[in-house]
This record gives sequence, structure tokens and C-alpha cells, in this order.
Amino acid sequence: MIVSKLTLRNFRSYHHLELEFGKGLNIIIGENAQGKTNIVEAIHFLSLARSFRTNESCDLIAQTCQFATIEAKVEHDTTKKEITAIITPSSKKILCNNKPVRKISDLSKLINVIVFEPKDSLMFNDSPNVRRNFLNVNLSKKSPIYLEALMRHERLLQERNLILKKDSIDKTQLNVVTKQLIDASETIVNYRSVYVNEINQILSKIITQLKGEKEKAYIEYIPFVPFDKNFKDVALRAYEKNLDSDIKRKATQIGIHREDIKMILNGKDMSSYGSQGENRVAVISLKLAPYFLIEDKSKRPIVVLDDVMSELDKTRQEKLLTFLRKLEQVFITSVNTNVKNASIYEVKEHTVTRRNA
Repeated sequence: MIVSKLTLRNFRSYHHLELEFGKGLNIIIGENAQGKTNIVEAIHFLSLARSFRTNESCDLIAQTCQFATIEAKVEHDTTKKEITAIITPSSKKILCNNKPVRKISDLSKLINVIVFEPKDSLMFNDSPNVRRNFLNVNLSKKSPIYLEALMRHERLLQERNLILKKDSIDKTQLNVVTKQLIDASETIVNYRSVYVNEINQILSKIITQLKGEKEKAYIEYIPFVPFDKNFKDVALRAYEKNLDSDIKRKATQIGIHREDIKMILNGKDMSSYGSQGENRVAVISLKLAPYFLIEDKSKRPIVVLDDVMSELDKTRQEKLLTFLRKLEQVFITSVNTNVKNASIYEVKEHTVTRRNA
């Protein structure tokens, strides 16, 4: 899967921009605040209908403009599609060949993008929500069943919390909603458990290649109750045990919305071990793992790495570039990177000039 052409209108700092891209490495260079990240942000937006930098649509629209558009020609195998996003301050509309795309799960099949941004280096020192989001985004792209269960859980969690906030709690209603919440949770915990196991089959291989020395890495998933044939009974007992605390705090204190993962590298927890450079390599490895879990190579995602070279020494930069050359299409933003066998795009004052490396 590749983006062969990108057209931006009124998007961020670009009132009109057209770029053509090829397979392999596409390096976007320029000083800070020149508009490099805006380009890769637009590519990523098309895969999830949201930005990795902001939750506000109005931030994506150029000043004094009423809307922004992103258009991309996407190719996999012999199939070509045109994906368009129309963004207003209050709405987002996605089209594929001029036909509306109504589900995010459908959109990720048309264009799938993996993204690394600088703050991801802190993933294992950040809040559990950041790590859960990694699982949720990747599993929602992979499975409509997971996405539906996640959305159902979110609705039921809100409903349960509203019950807990009442002065007089209807225990019968609470019990019904709790059991429905557990049903949705069973699907989510199952999918998370399987997915983490799949990642662990390849994670050590990726990080070994990126570091140039043999490493043993795995993700440890910490479900709120173990997933087995007794899941529903054990989960129900856990909710009953925690009920007094939930009533006191007027919110659900346990469940899949409080779960976490951690990375173990050579027997040590990454949250309390490793330099910034080592943490960055570990997180890059984890972020790239979903790429290799897609067996159909034509459907493997586009990779976006924003400011990935900072905090990596020259040796690690070279090893990373060597690894990335194996992937079908990669976008890297950098202040200044001299890379052979790559397409180079130089950004200066929000103007983009293509030059060969």
C-alpha cells in the first residue's frame, strides 16, 4: 500500500500543495515550524479521520478558511483509489472514489497508516491510557468485532457511571448493566490477549535488527481479570467486591478501561530502565510490529515517523534506515538527514521542493 499523490487545500499552513511520492523512503526535511509534520499529519488523518496532534478540527483548517481538504491517490497491487477528507470546524467527511465512507473500520482497509511521533518515546512512562490506545487503535483497524465491543463497552460504562452518580441507586438496574459490561469486556480481553501474543512472536526480532545486537523483548498484558472459561463469573465477583468503592467514588474503578501493558526488555521493565535513546528504539519496534502481522504484503500499512532521528546516535540511525528500506513506503520528517536511495522533499517557509538524494 502506498500514497502516490497527495493534494492539500487549506490544510494547516498549506493553501494548495500537490506532491507525488514513490515506494521506499520519502524524507521530508526542513527547520522546525516550516510545515514538515503537516504533510505526514494529513496522510495519517486519512486512515482514522483524526489527527495525531489535535482533537480540534478547526486546528487543521488554514486561518480565514471555512474548510480544508486532503486528497490522496492510494495504490495496492493493481488497485487504485482516491481518498478524500473534507474537514469543517464541526464535521468530517471521508470519500472513496466520491462515495462516502461511513465506518472507521472500512476506512482503515482503504488506507492504513502507522505513526510514530516524538512523544511516543515516553509511552512506557506515560499514563496507561496511552498504552491502551496503542492496542485499541490497532485492534480496531484489524477487527470490526473488537471495535463494536469497544464502542458498546464505552456506552455501557457511561450508563453504569450515571447509575452510580444517583443519590438512590437501583441495584437491579446496576446488576443488569454490569453483566452487559462484562459481556463486552470478555470480547475485548480475548482480542487483547491474542494480539499481544502475536506481537510477542516478532518483537524481539525487530528490536534486535534495530539495535544490532540480540535482544529479548516482550509485552506483558495486565487484564483486570484473567481470560479463561470462568471469565464472566470472576469478573462479576470483582465488580461486586469493588461495589462499595464504586459507589463512594461514583465511578467504575475496575475494568478494561483501567488495564495496562508493559514492555520487558532483557528481563527489565522499560518504564524504569533505559536511556531516552533506548526507550525510543523500543517504542519504534513496538509501533512497527503491527506492520508485520498483516500477511498480505499489498495491504501492509504506510509508515509515518515524525522526527524519529532525534535522540538516536548515528549508528542507530543507520540501522533504523536499513530496516525501514525493507518496508513498502515510509515517510520520515527530519531537520536534516542525508540519506541515500531516498526521495527527499525540502520544506522551507511552507513551500516544498523535491530533490533527489
